Amino acid sequence: MSDAVKLHVFYGGTFDPVHNGHLAIACAARDALGVDITFLPAADPPHRPAPGASAVDRTAMLQLAIANVPGLRLDLREIEQHARDSNLRSWSVDTLRALRVELGSDASIAWLLGADSFTGLPGWKCWRDLFQLTHFVVAERMGSALDEAIAPELAQMLDRRWVDDVAALHAAPAGLVFRLRQPLQAHSATDLRARIQAGNPWRHLVPTTVADYIGARNLYGSAHTAPFGT
Repeated sequence: MSDAVKLHVFYGGTFDPVHNGHLAIACAARDALGVDITFLPAADPPHRPAPGASAVDRTAMLQLAIANVPGLRLDLREIEQHARDSNLRSWSVDTLRALRVELGSDASIAWLLGADSFTGLPGWKCWRDLFQLTHFVVAERMGSALDEAIAPELAQMLDRRWVDDVAALHAAPAGLVFRLRQPLQAHSATDLRARIQAGNPWRHLVPTTVADYIGARNLYGSAHTAPFGT
């Protein structure tokens, strides 16, 4: 992928742990948009319980997962910021404001996220301001009913923002919403952690290097699961 492209796509989240579904979303977005996708892991998400794995472990698993995947990158600004000051919280709006300053007012920025996160947007800090800072690329899981799950206040904000043409994202700096229509996997990190804790098969849901890392460090209660479970 070229560094000269105007559109910058960031994939935020806890990635606790990163799994094949995350990679499928990132690769689908990479192919649909024709640009690199940058994973931007959160250090301390304010709107959800603390991650099950440390920032160090989540970062290491992300590095392992994308090591041999073309077009996927990693930005550790939120992790590093938290390491410098543990009282700072990871608010997406603050990260996007920093990215806007860094990349410039004319740069096209897009935030990649799953449909469940997107429908929860009204619960985010300064959520309306986000549309002045970024586009959204929304990935739907199989069987999801995105339109039915959108609250009225968000639906009102989305009026005339949906686009089907990738070129529209490149042509404007922010404010549009692109639906990533790809056959994405149904499982989530929450489901994966539950599988590991319950001793159910889980290794097939993550890259082999990530599964080995989880097992070696006994993350998520993996010490109680079969080491070669499938």
